[in-house]
Amino acid sequence: MQCLILAGGLGTRMQGLAPDIDNTAKVLIDVAGRPFADHQLSWLAGQGVRRIVYCIGHFGDQVREFVGDGARWGLEVAYVDEGGKLMGTGGAIRLALDQGALDDGFLVLYGDSYLNIDVKAVWAASDEGRVPVMSVLKNDGRWDASNAAFDGAIVTRFEKGLDDPASVGLDYIDYGMSVLNRQVIEAHIPCGQVFDLAELSWRLAATGTLRGFEARQRFYEIGSPEGLAELEKYLGGLTPTL
Repeated sequence: MQCLILAGGLGTRMQGLAPDIDNTAKVLIDVAGRPFADHQLSWLAGQGVRRIVYCIGHFGDQVREFVGDGARWGLEVAYVDEGGKLMGTGGAIRLALDQGALDDGFLVLYGDSYLNIDVKAVWAASDEGRVPVMSVLKNDGRWDASNAAFDGAIVTRFEKGLDDPASVGLDYIDYGMSVLNRQVIEAHIPCGQVFDLAELSWRLAATGTLRGFEARQRFYEIGSPEGLAELEKYLGGLTPTL
């Protein structure tokens, strides 16, 4: 399995918490005494992933220096650098495709997500990369605003930013890991343009072509101060009350 990690963001919600955070790539923020990337890569390796593509941008050189070739985790790591022009989550994936870094089918993981999910089962649900899949969690507004409707097999609707998502039947949330393939990226994400992965998910759901895989345990993330604090407790053995 190959996993693309989206790690080019600015981490604006975390800025100002401490001087080291303001000058550190978000994926390298200290969590329970280790850089977050160490936790994430150890988890991926333990789940059977063997190859990583990092999409980097802001402080990308720090990520290269820390992760290197991935050998310490038993991984092979390649990099796609957006440079000074951030392309958005979807645009970064298209750039990776255009640079020849991606397999025909691949996992996609947000660089600030720490998950409790069977990665091999997600991969199997996609027919090993042949069909796009979004992992989802029954949310009901608990962890963040719900953005998906799921009928047990297909993500029937995906939409972010609604004031009252429950009123239109959105009670699930994007869990943070998906499976995509070259055909889908080439068909929907324009080359060289800024593009949000949420737009792709909306299009696939609208056409009934986005399978869902239901996660059963909550996700963690370091994209917010609250998320970082909860992950610190979880990794320290003090799991927050659900």
